[in-house]
Amino acid sequence: MAKAWSPSSWHAFHAEQQPQWPDQGDLDRALKQIASYPPLVFAGEARSLQASLAQVAAGNAFLLQAGDCAESFEEFSAVNIREKLRVILQMSVVLTYSLGVPVVKVGRIAGQFAKPRSQPVETVGDRELPTFRGHMINGDAPTEAARVASPDRLVQAYNQSAATLNLLRAFTKGGFADLGRVHAWTQEFVASSPEGQRYQQIAREIENALRFMRACGVDTEHNHQLHETDVYTSHEALLLGYEEALTRQDSLTGGWYDCSAHMLWIGDRTRSLESAHVEFLRGVGNPIGCKLGPEASPEFVLELCERLNPARLPGRLTLISRMGSNRVEDALRPLLRAVHESGHPVVWACDPMHGNTTVSVSGRKTRDFNAITDEIDGFVRAHKAEGTWPGGIHVELTGDNVTECTGGADKILDSQLDDRYQTVCDPRLNGRQSLDLAFHVAEKLRSTGLA
Repeated sequence: MAKAWSPSSWHAFHAEQQPQWPDQGDLDRALKQIASYPPLVFAGEARSLQASLAQVAAGNAFLLQAGDCAESFEEFSAVNIREKLRVILQMSVVLTYSLGVPVVKVGRIAGQFAKPRSQPVETVGDRELPTFRGHMINGDAPTEAARVASPDRLVQAYNQSAATLNLLRAFTKGGFADLGRVHAWTQEFVASSPEGQRYQQIAREIENALRFMRACGVDTEHNHQLHETDVYTSHEALLLGYEEALTRQDSLTGGWYDCSAHMLWIGDRTRSLESAHVEFLRGVGNPIGCKLGPEASPEFVLELCERLNPARLPGRLTLISRMGSNRVEDALRPLLRAVHESGHPVVWACDPMHGNTTVSVSGRKTRDFNAITDEIDGFVRAHKAEGTWPGGIHVELTGDNVTECTGGADKILDSQLDDRYQTVCDPRLNGRQSLDLAFHVAEKLRSTGLA
């Protein structure tokens, strides 16, 4: 789709955030092995997601992109996958019912194993060690041996992604996502909270609506839209060798698709116009995203749109702001205005997590729930002022009852972070906080007249 592009053309550009692999031969063998494996997703699925995102860009749908900050090899289980999916489905029900538009569900799952880091080394106790970069690259144990980058982990990431995708498809098409089971999605720790009780009310209203439809003669039993759903996968396309190994030419269209996930995004640290990441993703047919920090200028964003979506295909490009609660409204408005006036049909999403990370008194990285909702509020106000659609949210969450972000429904205190702090990288919302956030987003959009 781009002139003078190939899956390997990124090699001529500088690639930030790439690991220091100790043996190039081992890396080459691992990537060759992955390149011989079947694709994880298919081009037709990526095109279906783009069609759905085109509805978001037009203001007729809402994007919920959510999941782990970094998936873990050690915590890989059917239960963990199911509980993350359950929270995403709960949030989706709240947003769909409250906003009255379809919700496009995209998980940070089945591939989100690598993380960009601000420093190549970190101090653990009295030792300086290579930074943990995600289980796709090295181990999180505080030892020299664990922190060595191992290409075998790339193969393990592929295998875990394949197993995760298999289970996701089984859950979403095999009855778990049935709207008639909305009560069954309520976890015990959510059901006992005020937010859980609000969710239960929505569940009762949905059940009443289904009962009414059946009484009117509507065949709800054989309507697959009531019993199945689509949940797409996404991750940051950080390790370009891995992404290249899974890039395949579509037999139907002849276009190239990165078959590691339905949607890929570029991080705020790797979005330089001349970066290898922009070069690689400009040529694949998948829907793609790009994170934008507060330093992004209107001129840069317009050039980025031209590089990544020169054909101006609706749903092709999602711009994800991550600016911090105190800066988002003022920093975002010039970008919204410039993109709107240029006619680029982008999806605008808010990442309220990464710009609001702090360090607690105990030394834990955390995020305050009020700062997260404040950033979403500023995001919505900016769109209201510019006459554009606040198309979605991009959040890090888990189905586990963790204590990693302060505040929210549980009123988690700084002193309670050590109780159940389980993340291998950045702090995530737990189930109650995630549901609380969904209600907050819906209420904010309704109160501003945008929904």
